[in-house]
Amino acid sequence: MDFEAIIFDLDGTLLDTLEDLANSMNKVLTEMGFPPHPTESYRYFIGEGTPTLVYRALPEEARTEDNVKKCLDRFLAAYSTNWNSKTRPYDGIPKMLDLVESRGLRIAILSNKAHTFTMRCVEYFLGKWNFAHVLGQRDGLPRKPSPAGALEISRSLSLHPSRFLYLGDSGIDMETATAAGMYPVGALWGSRDSKELLDSGAKALIEHPLEIGSFLD
Repeated sequence: MDFEAIIFDLDGTLLDTLEDLANSMNKVLTEMGFPPHPTESYRYFIGEGTPTLVYRALPEEARTEDNVKKCLDRFLAAYSTNWNSKTRPYDGIPKMLDLVESRGLRIAILSNKAHTFTMRCVEYFLGKWNFAHVLGQRDGLPRKPSPAGALEISRSLSLHPSRFLYLGDSGIDMETATAAGMYPVGALWGSRDSKELLDSGAKALIEHPLEIGSFLD
């Protein structure tokens, strides 16, 4: 397949951020008198932006606008001091990025994580590689699965959407890629399972990052 660029999701695709996100949110829940959750539960809380993460982590009866706002502010403060405690690239990601760059493809990141934290994580953990565009959640940009961010990246790289492979770990990512007219590939090492990825439009699944090389031959 003749792709010219790849858009990567960040959390659950390039970086394993789950424990830092869970620990930060659990700290807030405990301080607010709400029960914390097992780290694994956060696999289904994340992916649609920080406000949604906070909403899902709160007990159903406590999901008031006021509580969500208070917990969101506290979460952002907690995460700002805890974002790189346990986070790391998944095994195989550095070699995958080396491979992709060696083939001359342009690379970009699109995340529902707040843009400030997206940039911070990319610079700290992935600064070795030359990402042509890094885009996190910002005011005025609809969150995935809206294709707006993916299409903004397409325009910035002056490439038609069909020239992009899109790698992500969630149904949201597959829906985003499909809506943008890109080729959706599901990463099975992340937060969600094969059924969700396929049901959401994945055209292929890979179990290890280096398997992406099969799409570049």
